[in-house]
Amino acid sequence: MADKKFDFSLFFKGMAMGAANVIPGVSGGTIALITGIYERLIDAIKSFDAKAFKLLWDRQWREFAKYTDLNFLLPIILGLITAILSLAKLFAFLFAQYPVFIWAYFFGLVLASVYYVGKTIDQWKWSTYLAFLLGVIIAVFITVLHPAVENAQPWYLFLNGIIAIISMILPGLSGSFVLILLGNYQLVAIDAVNHFNLKILIPFALGAAIGLVVFSHILSWLFKRFRNQTIALLTGFILGSLSILWPWKKPVYLIRDHQIVYKHGKPLVAYYDKFLPTQINSTFIWALLFILLGIVSIIWIEKASQKK
Repeated sequence: MADKKFDFSLFFKGMAMGAANVIPGVSGGTIALITGIYERLIDAIKSFDAKAFKLLWDRQWREFAKYTDLNFLLPIILGLITAILSLAKLFAFLFAQYPVFIWAYFFGLVLASVYYVGKTIDQWKWSTYLAFLLGVIIAVFITVLHPAVENAQPWYLFLNGIIAIISMILPGLSGSFVLILLGNYQLVAIDAVNHFNLKILIPFALGAAIGLVVFSHILSWLFKRFRNQTIALLTGFILGSLSILWPWKKPVYLIRDHQIVYKHGKPLVAYYDKFLPTQINSTFIWALLFILLGIVSIIWIEKASQKK
């Protein structure tokens, strides 16, 4: 029988996942994998099937909670929602004022994740290496795609929800970055969340809910039959996504009809031109320190998870 007490450690892991999903380039799935809750999370999501809804319909609350592992799932969901609602404005401010330092921190965070996720693979063989390489190639390919134009049509928002939630639960693939590629990051993750715009959030949430349940079945099946290859693929995703987080880059703004496109008085970023810093100054040194801080954060999360 699962512990009925509210597990605050799961709540904080959910908050970490939610914070990661707000940031373009960081995946909540990576945090779940590092903290050791990923496979159980996928299985819990997968359990929302016909049997679960029948138990709910018949008002068999205890059986429903046990069948869906609700004591495990609820603190994570509450933590995730809390982080998304509370951190959207903070990250908007930080990215506007300190972009190099924020990107540097998350670059270190994800860089260290490659090691800690990869080390959970029991055996490396040709199929594992192939899966790892495939993950790197897919992630790099996604990072060089140019973003679409913003679209607030309900059907497109519904599709965004499906695609974004799949990328959110896949370690290494950022739901926020995928929203950038789909053209709706500013619309959904910043504007709609900060202003609680239900016309935007409802179709997106419906797509996310359906995509989450369906894709969790696929992931659960892969983990049970090809665990090492699946983790190798996800490790490749994480490594390949590092180019998104490169701290030194310049924004290239979206241009339409030879003019920069603005949203709420701010130019919309189409993509970033990456470069190597040419001089060692205080900004460069601080960026290196933030990369180190990101690495140390993952080491701390890993050790805290092992103690738990």
